[in-house]
Amino acid sequence: MGADAEFQIPIIEFRTGSSDLTRGTEGWHHLCKRVRDACETYGCFRVVYERISREIREETFRLLKELVEEVPLERKQKNVNPKPYHSYFGPCSQQSLYEGFGIEDASNFDSVKRFAQLMWSHGHPYFCETVNTMVKQMEELNNIIWAMIIDSYGLGEKYEPVMINHKTMLRMMKYMAPSSEEYRRGLHAHTDKLASTIICDDQTPGLEIEGKDGRWIKLSSSPTSFVFVVGDPLMVWSNGRMKAAKHRVMMTGDKDRYSIATFTVPVDGTVIKTPPEFVDEQRPPLFKDFDFTDFLFFSFSEQAKLIDSADQIYAFASLSSPQIPAQNHAL
Repeated sequence: MGADAEFQIPIIEFRTGSSDLTRGTEGWHHLCKRVRDACETYGCFRVVYERISREIREETFRLLKELVEEVPLERKQKNVNPKPYHSYFGPCSQQSLYEGFGIEDASNFDSVKRFAQLMWSHGHPYFCETVNTMVKQMEELNNIIWAMIIDSYGLGEKYEPVMINHKTMLRMMKYMAPSSEEYRRGLHAHTDKLASTIICDDQTPGLEIEGKDGRWIKLSSSPTSFVFVVGDPLMVWSNGRMKAAKHRVMMTGDKDRYSIATFTVPVDGTVIKTPPEFVDEQRPPLFKDFDFTDFLFFSFSEQAKLIDSADQIYAFASLSSPQIPAQNHAL
């Protein structure tokens, strides 16, 4: 099924220097409501955020293209991590249009430095400085959005640790243009298994979100916009109030697509559980408490491959489903 360009997800502007971004102001509470409505209806929204400059975005994508085009495959394949979705995947081919790299804890400069030393013999200090700066600024944007979500539900400062007890994982991605004008899959339809995601692209079309009626919504972008996406753990935390957005990348035309995404990753040992404020007689608890790392490994297991991505969280943690045994994994 193709994408419908007539429908668009909400666009919310975070104006630089505005009092709207000051917690507790009238403008802040107005933005909180818009963010909550978007997360509950679509599971995502576009956010205009000019605090991250066009220059840093352009330099990050230039360096990503350098990484993809100039680094030998044997060096790329050194980007290895036992955690699912944290390693190199690729290279692009007519069988798979996707190529991607992962950096765990990427707001930590030393993590980016270790990655760069694997890719380049000289370590590429400029790559480290630029990418680490970009990740820190995207992490700051994520923290603003999480604070808005917490305030929108009236939970207050007692849930601030929810925002702090995580690390930021970076994925840098290329989707190759098809060899013809056909409409081809760049990345399969899925919900994110990490708590939340912020996507930044080079304005080449391809990202699509599934709407309530099953139609796919093709997302546009701008030099100052990002896409925030609710993942499965955040949906569980809200007791199903927020929607985990099912999304995919579909490619057509003759232009490659480059994108970067920062993922909010709960630290090892984190138990995902619904706060009591989200549970009442009208809305009983939907999910069991579960260890985040167990769920992450389950979602990439052979067992989970037989389950639609959007249904994996229900198979693993729904109170109305049989419990899935914890997976054996190495960290």
